[in-house]
Amino acid sequence: SAAVAPAAERGEHWWPVAAAIIVAAGLHVALPARYRVQPAWLIPAVLLALLAALIIGDPGRIDQQKRWLRIATGAVIAVITLANLLGAGRLVVEILTNNKLFANHPGGLLAAGGVIWATNVIAFALLYWDLDRGGAAARAHHPYDNPAFVFPEMQHTDYVPPAWVPQFVDYLSLAFWTATAISPTDISAIRPWAKLLMMLEAAGSIILAALVIARAINVL
Repeated sequence: SAAVAPAAERGEHWWPVAAAIIVAAGLHVALPARYRVQPAWLIPAVLLALLAALIIGDPGRIDQQKRWLRIATGAVIAVITLANLLGAGRLVVEILTNNKLFANHPGGLLAAGGVIWATNVIAFALLYWDLDRGGAAARAHHPYDNPAFVFPEMQHTDYVPPAWVPQFVDYLSLAFWTATAISPTDISAIRPWAKLLMMLEAAGSIILAALVIARAINVL
C-alpha cells in the first residue's frame, strides 16, 4: 500500500524543483543589466551545474540522504537568494536616490520589480521545501518527523492518499501566498524558524511592492 511504499517510491520527482531553478536562472538573465550579476551567464551556469550535480547524485526520485547533496541544495538556494538580493538592493537604492529612474519607461520599472518579486517567491519556496522535516530526501524516509508547517491535507485526510506528504508545489504555494496575502493563508507555521521566515518573506514583499508601485505611479 502507499503507506508502506519504500522511500525510493515515496520520494519526489526532480522536475518541479528543476523547473523552478531553471526559471529563477532565466529571470535573473531577464533583469536589466545593472541589477544582475555580471557576466550575465555566470548565475545560470552555476545554477545549472549545481542542478546537474544534484540530479546525477540522486537520480530518479529524491531519496538519497547524503551530506554533500544537502550542501549542494543549500548552495543553489544561496546563489538564487544572494543574486536576487543584490538586484533588489540596487533597485531599492536607485528608487530612493534617482529621481530620473525609469522616467520614460514605468513599464520597465514594474517588470524589473516583478522579476525580483517572482524570484524571491521561488527562493523562499526552495528554502521552505529544503528545511521542512529535514528536506525532501528525509521526508521520503521519515514522512511525519518534525513538521514545521501544517498543510490543509494534514487536517482533511479524507481527501488525500493515506501517506500524503507535502512536495515542492505545496511549498511554492506557501511562498506565493505569503508574498501576496502578506499573511498566513491555509498553511500554518508551527516552528519558530518557519514563522520568522514567513515574516521575512512578507516584509520583503510588501517593501518591494510599495516602493516599485509608488515610484511607477510617480513616473506616470
